[in-house]
Order: sequence, then structure tokens, then C-alpha cells
Amino acid sequence: MTAEGNTGRRPAAALVACGLSLVLALVAVVLWSLAATSSSVAYAETRDTALQQGTNAVIAFNTLDHKNVEAGLKRWEQYSTGPLHDEIQKSHKDYATKIQQAKSTTTAKVLDSGLTELDPQAGKAKMIAVVQVTVTIDGQKPSTKQDRYQAELTREGDTWKLSNLGTVPVG
Repeated sequence: MTAEGNTGRRPAAALVACGLSLVLALVAVVLWSLAATSSSVAYAETRDTALQQGTNAVIAFNTLDHKNVEAGLKRWEQYSTGPLHDEIQKSHKDYATKIQQAKSTTTAKVLDSGLTELDPQAGKAKMIAVVQVTVTIDGQKPSTKQDRYQAELTREGDTWKLSNLGTVPVG
């Protein structure tokens, strides 16, 4: 066969390759579109929001300044709901007195956190967090400690709030 005999096959092969590429591109667009609108994306967004807002709440509950106790306790109320919120309101004066008497300032940083449960329909989640807290008592050098927390979150509208918070024993 001569080289001239193969020239008819080259345009046909190029057309088939082009058509196949077009079909593959369309399939990729359809699959991407389905993935972008799937319930797994909504679940992931809910999970990320709950974790971020829960993390912020844990930080708020571990950050207080004895010179501005009222602002700290208002943050506690803002980041809480349910029984935890009720307890804060009920014990507000006792908490304020104890914090002022301790003359301490605490600053928290979450080192790691994660959701252990999430029920978007019920608006409930559970999380764990490792928190580094720097404690400064007037006249003393700051000290740092690490605590592990387990928290329950409840969604109010679009906001996830702490409904329970407790330390997890080490060991």
C-alpha cells in the first residue's frame, strides 16, 4: 500500500477521536454537576459549619478575663443553648464572683477538634476537642495546660451552639 492510500483513514480517525473527546467532556460536566448538587455536599457543608461554630464556642468558654467578666459571661450565653444556657443564667453571679476572686485571665486555642456524630435533620451533633489554655493570674507567670473536651451541639436556626460541655479524663 502507498502512503496515498492511508490518507482517507486519517480524517475519519481524527473525527472519531474528536467525537469521543466531546462525549467524554459532556459526561464529565454531567458528573461534576451531579456531584455539586448531591446531598453529600450539603452534608459536608453542614458538618464543616457545625465543627467551626462548635470550635468557636469551646474557645469562648475557655477564654475569660477577670477584668471584664460580664463580657465573657455574655459570650457564654451567646454560644450556649438548652440546659447549659440555663445553668449559665442561673449561676451568672456565682461565676462572676469566682472569676473575679481568682484574678485570672484565660486564653484558649483549639489544637484539634472533630465531630463524632452529626444528625443534620435533628440539628444535633457531638464533638471532641483538644484545647490549650494559657492561664495568667495577676502577679504570676502565665502557665499553659491542655484539656480534652466533649461537647454536644444543638442547631438554633443557622447557628450551632453548645448544649453540653465537659472535660474528658486523661488516662
